[in-house]
Amino acid sequence: MSSPPTSAHPGAAPVTLARRSLAPDLARGFMLLVIATVHAHMFRQMSTGGGETFALTGTLDTAVTAFMMMFAESRGYPMFAALFGYGLAQILLRRTAEGHGTTWVRSLVRRRGRWLMVIGFLHTLLLFYGDIIGVYGLIALVFAGLLRASDRRLLAHGFAWMSVGSLLYAAAMTAALSGGDPQQQSAAELTPLTDMLMRLGSWPVMLVLMTLVSVFPFTVGVWAARRRLLEEPERHLALLRRVALVGIPVAALGGLPRALVAVQVWPSDFAPSFAAGWLHVLSGYAGGFGYAALIALVAVRIGARRGPVVQALAATGQRSMTCYLLQSVAWVVLFLPYTLDLARSLSDAAAVLVGAAVWLATVVLADLMRRAGLRGPAEAFLRRRTYGPPARTADAAPR
Repeated sequence: MSSPPTSAHPGAAPVTLARRSLAPDLARGFMLLVIATVHAHMFRQMSTGGGETFALTGTLDTAVTAFMMMFAESRGYPMFAALFGYGLAQILLRRTAEGHGTTWVRSLVRRRGRWLMVIGFLHTLLLFYGDIIGVYGLIALVFAGLLRASDRRLLAHGFAWMSVGSLLYAAAMTAALSGGDPQQQSAAELTPLTDMLMRLGSWPVMLVLMTLVSVFPFTVGVWAARRRLLEEPERHLALLRRVALVGIPVAALGGLPRALVAVQVWPSDFAPSFAAGWLHVLSGYAGGFGYAALIALVAVRIGARRGPVVQALAATGQRSMTCYLLQSVAWVVLFLPYTLDLARSLSDAAAVLVGAAVWLATVVLADLMRRAGLRGPAEAFLRRRTYGPPARTADAAPR
């Protein structure tokens, strides 16, 4: 094994967009739709300042809210955490195959994690309290050593975090929702400064809570990358079918009690809400994995026949962090009390439609960047901070 270089750049260029596998990018692009609709639905809920109160103004609102609980909420983040673990494992496999030492690769991963935490902190400070980027940065910093762990040790860590983390997360979120948030109740008096201070104060709490439930899918993603499940899905069709056929129905059934609480059919006391919330988190893992497997199967069917829709979705996945941040810009402009304040005037179903429209706008923008040969600004920034200035070669130089 050759001696590792002294900087990140020599011999460490990331994979170019043209060489990326379709399934991970397609999955990221589609799941950004799930996240956008969940966030828009959530802002509609928060606009009342009443904890778990949804509009529920008619049958359509009730059906949409139940659907979101069963198929969307807490189903997107587990898949993104798994894809993050998948990506870090790919970095390890590629760099060690190139002759870099394990210590050097861990340093590369942790450098990436530090910059993700910087981006996540700024995202929270300036835009949105529910940041996930900083969570992935913290996981990269703390759990980089697991990338070299045996499968048994890797998954043992994951299941341990799943058992404890899901309990603590469900308890904390149930307590917050059941008691209401006095800060939400005074939302009409929010100013940009007070909102920023509230987001800054909530960041450490949200960082810990989201990390608790993200380590398990991260470890599963590392495990999947070692088997190239998404890079070579045609070799794992039986496994992917089982995961999709089991995971998605389990997520729907596991989300049903939470849906019944949300539509006010089941009591919202702490005990039943906690049980429903815990089951909701656990079944969310199955849903995230099931969606990833289903999209991998779709990628196999697509093969090399990539029409404009598939190319646009893949372009969105390749620029997922940029599109995620752009969604937060949209929430600030559309929903906050000191901007357009649309959340108070929307029904639950209309809020979900607004979320889908925001996602569609980011898809169009990502495809325009693809046609222009441009990376997403956030991805380009992180790439440069992780790997250094790009090499001026025919393969790596940006157009």
